[in-house]
Amino acid sequence: MNTHPAIQKLIDDISVENILTLLELEDFSPVFDYADRINHFHHGKYIDIRAIVEFSNYCRRKCKYCGLNATNSSAKRYRMTEEEVIQTAIHARKAGYLTAVLQSGEDAYFTVEKLGFIVKEIKKQVDMFITLSCGEKSFEELAYLKDCGADRYLLKHETADTSLYGNLHPCGTLAARTQCLRDIKKLGYDAGSGFMIGLPTQTLHTIAEDLFLLYDLQCDMAGIGPFIPHPETELRDCSAGNTELTKKAVAIARILLPKANLPATTSLGVLDTKQKNNIFSCGANVIMRKVTPPEYVQLYDIYPTAIKVNNIEEERQELETTIRSLGKIPR
Repeated sequence: MNTHPAIQKLIDDISVENILTLLELEDFSPVFDYADRINHFHHGKYIDIRAIVEFSNYCRRKCKYCGLNATNSSAKRYRMTEEEVIQTAIHARKAGYLTAVLQSGEDAYFTVEKLGFIVKEIKKQVDMFITLSCGEKSFEELAYLKDCGADRYLLKHETADTSLYGNLHPCGTLAARTQCLRDIKKLGYDAGSGFMIGLPTQTLHTIAEDLFLLYDLQCDMAGIGPFIPHPETELRDCSAGNTELTKKAVAIARILLPKANLPATTSLGVLDTKQKNNIFSCGANVIMRKVTPPEYVQLYDIYPTAIKVNNIEEERQELETTIRSLGKIPR
C-alpha cells in the first residue's frame, strides 16, 4: 500500500522530530487512514469493552487538574468495601465484560494486601482479566500484586515535559513516574500509560515527546484524552483540550505501537460524543465503560461529567448495539 512520505520517514526513524512533522501536517487524512489500516490488521473489527470499577476517590496526591486531589475540600469522599469491589467485578463479568479495571485515587487505606485479596477473590470466582490503576507503587508492591494475579497496570504519565509535570504535580516527579512504568513493564504486566491533550503551556513538541515516551516504554496500553477543567481545581479557568488533536495523537500512537490497546477515553466522549465514535476509525480499539455502583459513580469526579450507571447488563447491551452500528464487533 502507498504510504505518505512523512509516515514512511517516521517508520524508518522513530524520533520526536518525525512525530512532530506528522502532527504539523495540514491534511491529516493519510495518517488517519494508515492508522485505521494498522488497527484492522492487528485487531480486525473488534472493539474490546472494559469495565471500570472506581472503588475509592480518596487521594493523597495534589495534582492541579484533578477533582480528586487532596486539597479539594468540597469533594465528598467514599470507599467501596472489599466485598463491594469483588461483587461489582463479578457482576460485570456475568454481564459480558472480560476485563475489570479497578481504579482509585492513591488511597493508603487500600494496602497492597487488601488489593491483592480483592484480585485473588475475583480470579477465584470468575475468569477475568484484572487491570489495576491505583497510582505509583514500589517495585516490591507491584511484584506482590502481580503474584496475586493482576494482569495489567495502568499509570498515565500525563505529560513528558519535566517542567510542566513538576508544575502540575507538586507531589511527585516525572522521573519517579517513568521509573514506576518501567518497573511495571519489567515485572511482566501489560503496561499502560497515557497523557492529556490541552494542558496549559503544552505545545505540539510536548505532545510529540509524550508519544515518543509511549514508544520508548513500549506500552501495551495507552489512554490519550483531552484535558477537561474541573471547577474545584487551580486549572478551573483553562480551556478544554482539542478533540481533533486528540484523534491525531491516537492515530500516531497506533503507528508507533501497532499491537497496543488504545481506548476511546471517557473524557473524549464527555466533550464530543460523535468524536468518541469517530475515533474508532483513527486507530482506537478499546472503550471503557463505568460499572461503578450508582451511589458512588458521580463522586468519582476527576473532571465534570454527567455519566450515570443504572443497569450494568442494559448499558452493556446498548454499547454493543452502538459498536455494531459502526460496523465493528464488540468483545
